[in-house]
Amino acid sequence: MSNIADLIEAYILRRLATQQDGKVELRRTDIADEISCAPSQISYVLSTRFTQDKGFVVESRRGLGGYIRIVQIPINNLVYQDMIEKIDAQTDQGTVRSMVHYLLQHEMVSSREAALLMQVVTAAYRSGMRAEERVHLLKSLLLTLEKFS
Repeated sequence: MSNIADLIEAYILRRLATQQDGKVELRRTDIADEISCAPSQISYVLSTRFTQDKGFVVESRRGLGGYIRIVQIPINNLVYQDMIEKIDAQTDQGTVRSMVHYLLQHEMVSSREAALLMQVVTAAYRSGMRAEERVHLLKSLLLTLEKFS
């Protein structure tokens, strides 16, 4: 038999799956009544299994009229956002090439897209482009890929 944390997680994931927009708003008391558990167990599950690095954003308000709002963020978007945040004027070509390799390795881009990205990266670093222009170009590329993923 599953433990309480597994049951709570499964319940929340089922509720999320029924939503088209990847968002669900729940009440701790409703979950606790449904599963016969303490609200603190729900808080534990939220803090350990519905974290940002696992692709979730949780907003919670306790007390009367309290709620739990859970939004599922596609993991790909988190990867792209992390890469975008890491690119700055000091980012070297090797780092950007590693990012492209990561995207290819995790099937977030095709081999054709990766080859095109590598060509743009090479040209951006060899052309003598100013660092701020290069940063803007690289971030724009990643934002475009994120939109179409």
